[in-house]
Parts: sequence; structure tokens; C-alpha cells
Amino acid sequence: MVLLAGAYLYLRQSLPQTKGEIRLAGLIAPAEILRDRYGIPHIFAASPEDASFALGFVHAQDRLWQMEMSRRIAAGRLAEIVGPGGLETDRFLRTLGVRRAAEANLRTLDAETRKLLDAYAAGVNAFLATDPVLPPEFWLTGARPEAWQPADSVSWVKMMAWDLGGNWRDELLRMRLAKTLPLARIHELLPPYPGDPVPVIADLKELYSSMERDAVRLAQFAPDNEGLGSNNWVVSGARTASGKPLLANDPHLGLTAPPVWYFAHLHAPGLNVIGSTLPGVPGVILGRNEGIAWGFTNTGPDVQDLFIEKLDAAGGYLTPEGARPFQVVNETIRVKGGEPETLRVRISRHGPVISDVSRPALDAVPRGHVIAFSWTALAEDDRSMQAALKFARAREWDGFLAAARDFQSPQQNIVYADIEGNIGFVAAGRVPHRRPDNDLNGMAPAPGWQAKYDWAGYIPFDQLPRSYNPAGDAIVTANHRITPPGYPHFISSTWEPPFRANRIQQLLDETPKHTAQSFARAQADVVSLAMREMLPKLLATRPRSEAARQALALLAKWDGAMVPERAEPLIAWAWWRELTRAIYADELGEAFRTNWLARAVFLGNVLSGDPVSGRWCDDVRTPLVETCEEVLALSLDAALADLGKRYGSDRTRWRWGEAHLARHEHRPFGRQPLLAKLFDIRVPSPGDAYTVNVGRSNLNDEAHPFANRHAASLRAIYDLSDLEKSLYIHSGGQSGNILSDHYDAFSKAWAKNEYIPMRAERKTLDAEPHQLLRLTPLK
Repeated sequence: MVLLAGAYLYLRQSLPQTKGEIRLAGLIAPAEILRDRYGIPHIFAASPEDASFALGFVHAQDRLWQMEMSRRIAAGRLAEIVGPGGLETDRFLRTLGVRRAAEANLRTLDAETRKLLDAYAAGVNAFLATDPVLPPEFWLTGARPEAWQPADSVSWVKMMAWDLGGNWRDELLRMRLAKTLPLARIHELLPPYPGDPVPVIADLKELYSSMERDAVRLAQFAPDNEGLGSNNWVVSGARTASGKPLLANDPHLGLTAPPVWYFAHLHAPGLNVIGSTLPGVPGVILGRNEGIAWGFTNTGPDVQDLFIEKLDAAGGYLTPEGARPFQVVNETIRVKGGEPETLRVRISRHGPVISDVSRPALDAVPRGHVIAFSWTALAEDDRSMQAALKFARAREWDGFLAAARDFQSPQQNIVYADIEGNIGFVAAGRVPHRRPDNDLNGMAPAPGWQAKYDWAGYIPFDQLPRSYNPAGDAIVTANHRITPPGYPHFISSTWEPPFRANRIQQLLDETPKHTAQSFARAQADVVSLAMREMLPKLLATRPRSEAARQALALLAKWDGAMVPERAEPLIAWAWWRELTRAIYADELGEAFRTNWLARAVFLGNVLSGDPVSGRWCDDVRTPLVETCEEVLALSLDAALADLGKRYGSDRTRWRWGEAHLARHEHRPFGRQPLLAKLFDIRVPSPGDAYTVNVGRSNLNDEAHPFANRHAASLRAIYDLSDLEKSLYIHSGGQSGNILSDHYDAFSKAWAKNEYIPMRAERKTLDAEPHQLLRLTPLK
């Protein structure tokens, strides 16, 4: 007990110094860090460079372990601290080359951006130079932080882009299904956007007849992006009580402990911005300054393509102009408790050869072919970091657009509002232009030796979707299709279904004059339009048991609201889960688990009564022909039995919120049961994958299939009539240290859709409880 008490008291010293004075090398002039009652730092500096320095310092004070993990993930260096268990991820990320691309990008950034990146790194390293007591994770893993580098910051921006991509998972699935299913049935499982025609592409079975490979193993590295995205919307003063715009934003990301975002306020000459920062990255990514506010949602563009490269006898590969050698990069992966591993990375003209990173996949690749990966974020001239830092200093629409021109990856739907009353939107990002004779359009792996599949440049910025002061006085984006009819360029075939977008539009139309409170109610909305569409099909089921009859009677009185205190959402989603298993697990075989998704549009089509789509109800593994009526009844019984095992036989005690815990998983301790109890953050939550207040589960997680894994990572409402009345919240707390009161301070309020004020005026901050730390240059 004495030893534990001593260890606790010692580790308490890892909490940040928030009062007094610290002298630091690298600072140009004195700076002040005022932390408010929520632990949010308000930085007052004599220059933007010193503000960036101070931000690096406070990020390191509060989130050092998170930053260490972030850069190790991006650089493929996890095995150094977690051992052989990190090797597979390291191999993939070393092959992908995120860190190599970040280092190349630094050479293309302008002098101002480089200064801010250098100042930020200097601030992080100034903290490390104080020889601090390190947070508990460092002691438990034996890791020690290295000096921060600007490339670490750029790398993490790319990893954010990676998390928001992943359409190549569907490319691999189409390739695999082509062995057993005709193209028409593949299009049924992966349907077009509602209302769009079925795409016309090459016959995949014929294309891949001699090129089978282990697509399942490769798919494990692709982000599962169904239901991922964000909401944002903005209305002009014509639709608000104040006569000035209101803007709302809630980016949906995987829940982590600590959370992705860290709130901060930066004040310096020419700079006064407050909002959401990424630990490890300088500047405010989402927020507002004195004149404008902005918010992001993911556009969901197809900016990743797989290319099948045909090898030649000399060890190179074929191109339309003949054979060419691979570029080769040798990487050394250090392994905790093991010998270093040398990785030989091959890079074609399309990108890194990712089929090399999985030994079973490599063994399964037919002789003479490999798979290369193209991604816009790997371009050497990616200047997204530059754009992100310039948004904060824009004062009007033209200046904001000028910054957005450099925003290349990931493409984002950016909504905008200013204090003059203007609103706007631009889908900024680099999107490949595909040739008219490209008969795959990025929907399946393409033969790399045929020129027609090569990217033909990028869609010009001025031809990307854009709107400014639209006639309807409102702009809504929720990852649905944002291209107008007749738009000449291909951006994506994987838009999210418009359930959230339609619900937001309904809520906007229901209120003639909006306030921050009406926007907050919209962000809290848990009516699932997808579930409402599905309920009539479910309720037509003929029950085969008394338990099923009682469940159907309960669902018949339900309105599809995914509220935490009710049993109906849990019954409905357990049923939905068993339905998806029963309907398409047989066709997908071993590929099912990595592709087990809710697939609302597909499921609705299968249960619509259409005999063609209804074929999916038949289990192809049995000699009988099962009907959808049978599958509905059997899957309901299976769902109820599963719920009984998980939550007990008393259905009156079942609660969606308890099953749908928002599980913020710590890296890496969230996968260690004992440590997870200490480091993970868990709180009951509402919503589902299709509600405005989103809460998406991983159906393939047998232990916790209904847990909320992807949700609103933050919520913000910007009031352009008085920006000091703006509101925000994120899902965890400001600190990444489990010994801090700010580790999970926001979680319960976030789950209840509560907010804290977004204040930046010094006189207001001084009048409220705060702690003041002064940084002074070390002469």
C-alpha cells in the first residue's frame, strides 16, 4: 500500500503546471496561457509563431502520450513499444509511406507555414526539455518520447485523411465477389445512391478470371467507413431570430480516450481564433475567429484506387509504354523484445505495392501480379497542412476560398458564415479526373498496364461543388450526394444514404426562425429515418414464438427514436444484425466478417417484396429455398435469444443506452481488459448509425455488437450575431492523463447533448475562475 501510494503521488507530478512562470528556450517574447474552468488554454502571445510554440507546449503538457502514439502509428513504429503485436500494422503503414509523403510535403509548404510548424515543434520540445514526470502510459510501456519534428504533424493530418477514406474496401469486395456472383448481384449488395441508375462498368468476372487473390486479408487494413462522416449546416439571417447566420458542425469519428480533439484559443497580432485542435498539429482546424466560422464534413470522394500491376521477367512491371523497374525503399522495423525486421517496399508509378505487406496475401497472389495503391494524400505536393493554418486568418469569403485552394486531402464539405451575414459552402479537395473510357471508374481494382485506367489529373478547384448565399438561405451537408444534377465530374459512387441529411432538412423546415437552442435540439435528434423505413417491413413478420409476438407488439407502438432508456431500439438493432447475417453471410463466405455492415439501402431493397432482390433471403448453403418471410421470423427469434443471453430474460430491464455505451477506447490499453477499465471512457448514449445524433456500432464485434464506436467527436454551434455566444463540447476531456480531473470531464455532458460556452474575450476570461501560466524566453 505504501508503494502504491508513493507511485500515485509520484505520477501526480505528471499533471501539468498551470500557474506561475516557466522560462523556455525557443520562445521569442513572453506569452500567457490562461486555463479556464474547463481546462481550455487561452494563449496570448506576441506573434503567431509564439502562439504556435505555446500550443505545442500545452499539447505536450496535456496529451503527450496521445501525440506519441499518433506519430508512431503514422510512421509505422508501434512494434517498438508494443512488441510483435504491432508488426502487421507497422508493415502496412511503412509500405503505405505516410511518413515519407509527409517529409516530401514539407519541401512544398510556404515559408509562413514552415515557421508555424517549426515553432510548434519547438514548443513540444521545450516541454520535453523541462524533464517532466511522464504520464502513466510511458511507465507501463517503457517508451520514452523523442524530439518532435514538423513531419510528425503533417503525418497525423494524413492519418486523419486515412480514417476518412477507405472506399478501396469495396473495390476488394467487388473483386472477390466476382469469382462467385454475376455483376448484377454485386450491384445489389453495393447499390447506387438512392434514385441513381445502376453504374455501367466492365464485367468483373471476365476481367479477373486469371487474377484471384486474398482480398480478405488486405481488407482488414481498410477503414470501415459505412456510416462514418459528419453533419454540418448553416442558415442565413433570413432564417434566424437574430438576423445573422447560425452554423452547426459535428464531425463523426471513432471514439478514443483521450478524444481526437483538444479545444484551444490562440490570440496574437492578426490572429484571434478559438475551436478544435488536433494534438500534434499546430493551429485550430475547426472553429471561428473574430469575423468568420467554419465547419467540415467528409465529402466521401473516391480518391483511392487499386491497380493490378503485371510483372515482367526482369522483376519490374508493365506500363502502357513498356516495362519499368519498381522504386525500392528498404525500411527497418524495430521490435520490442525481438529482432529488427527489414521490409522491402516496392513502389510502382501508381503507388506502393500493398499486396507485399501480408504474407498470406502475397502467397495467394497469382504468379506475375501485385496490387499497388494510389491515394491523393501521398502526392509530394500535398499542401493541406498549409490550408488548415490559413483558414484561421481569413476574414471574408474570398480569403477563405484562397486558403481552401491548398486543401487537398481529405476532401471536405466546408460550410462558412461571416458576421456580415454571408453563408457559403465549398467541397475543397483534390479529386482524380478519370477518363471517359475508364470502364471501372474506381469501383474495382484496375489493370495497371492499361492507360485508360490512369488518373488524368485532378478536377480543377473552380469546378468543385460550391455555393454562396444560396436562394434557400440554408446549406446542409451530411455525407450525402452534394453534386447537382448534370454535374460533369465523377466524385464518388459511395455517398452516404441521405437519412441524416433529410432529417436535418426536416428539422430546419419545422422552425421558421432558428436560434442556437433550436440548432442544439437538431444536433440532439435521435429519430432514425432508416429505422422508420424498415419498421413496416419488420412488423409484417409472422411471429413463431410468444416472445416474438410480444416484441412485435412493443415495436408496433414505437416511433423509431433511438432513446437510451427504451428497449425497442435494442430489439430492433439486434434483429437488424441477425437479418444481415442471415441474408448475405452465405454469399460472402469468409469475407463476411470484415464486410458485416448495416447496409440499410440494400436491406430495404431485399425486404421490399421485389422477387429479384428477395433472392438474397435464400441460403445458398442449403438445398432448400428460404423465403424472406422465414428469414424475418427466424432472425427475430435469434435476436431475442441473443439479447436474453447478454442482458437477462427480463425484457423490461433491457435498455438501449446500457447496450449502446459510447466506448472511448484507449490506445493501446483499450485492448487489455484490466487496463481498459482504468483508461477507457464509457457512458450510455442514444442514437444509431443513421440518426443526426449519430452512434454507430460494429456489428462484427461479438463481445459488444451494439456499443457506440463512432459518434459526434465534437459538437459546435456558432452564432454570428455574437460569436461569444457560440457553444461547443467534445466527447472526453481536455487532459489525456487519467490522474487529471479533466480526463473525462465532458463525457456525461456530451452524452446528454449539453455544451460549454466558446468564449475568447480576455475581460470575460479574467472575470471567471482560471489559472494563469506565464512563459518567458530563456535568455
